[in-house]
Amino acid sequence: MLVLITGGCGFIGVNLVRKLLSRPNVQVRVFDNESLGKREHLEGAACEFIHGDIRDRAALDAALRGVDTVVHLAADTRVMDSIADPVYNFRINVEGSLNLLEAMRAAKVGRLVNASTGGAIIGAAVGPVHEKMVAAPMSPYGASKLAVEGYCSAYSESYGVRSVSLRFSNVFGPQSYHKGSVVAAFFKQILQDKPLVVYGDGTQVRDYVFVGDLCEGIVRGIESDVTGPVQLGSGKGLALNDLIAAMRKVVAPRDFEVEYLPFRAGEVHTTYCDVSKARDVLGFEPRTSLEDGLRETWDWFNRHR
Repeated sequence: MLVLITGGCGFIGVNLVRKLLSRPNVQVRVFDNESLGKREHLEGAACEFIHGDIRDRAALDAALRGVDTVVHLAADTRVMDSIADPVYNFRINVEGSLNLLEAMRAAKVGRLVNASTGGAIIGAAVGPVHEKMVAAPMSPYGASKLAVEGYCSAYSESYGVRSVSLRFSNVFGPQSYHKGSVVAAFFKQILQDKPLVVYGDGTQVRDYVFVGDLCEGIVRGIESDVTGPVQLGSGKGLALNDLIAAMRKVVAPRDFEVEYLPFRAGEVHTTYCDVSKARDVLGFEPRTSLEDGLRETWDWFNRHR
């Protein structure tokens, strides 16, 4: 089986590439414009690399030759950036994804595993978030991911491009140095002896899932015929202050200070997910504890600082 991974040089992509290559009879092709992740992050992985942008149809047509399945990770993923520039976010996430779906339809590639999000799509709602909740995105990023899920559903029904949209929670782990997500940002600040910057009072709740567990869920999505949205996360809500407390244990005897600033508009205060559907349809079970995942991530950051 030949799997194409868009955005495969990114944090999740480089972890997924190595996981897929450990399986028998699987070949991997990576398609990335290297705006964040770089091909050097794939060093040592026996995969094919193609430099290209999902907005470039000709480049996609070439990348899809001989492909059996696509994992679509390429996206503009930062909530605050989408609020600052919603048009750019739309062009990458919605136009780029539609371009990919059209290229897949032309190439007769029948399976798509689409990276989506839970909290940003559902918006401010009493948790845990699940697939049957009414969408009410609070940011352009959430709106763009909801639109892509809609197109995936339409292409599944109209053209036979069988699509599953895996709604990721907050992912952390090795290879995330270039990410702006909270765990990566905090570890970088600790290494630079800077205070951790928290927007709000630290009571905001998120679902933190280790990248190894998430990649296992993606592989199960590739191997299944499930369609529609499926939540992937730890299934547990964790307050930011509790995450910081856990990080203190992991980095000890090193210490750090925390600076609290006002809440930012467009951010959801509390979101965590129910992974019951993922358990039922994918056999997904997150196994890495928060402390073990943080320790593995911290060790990687120290080795690659």
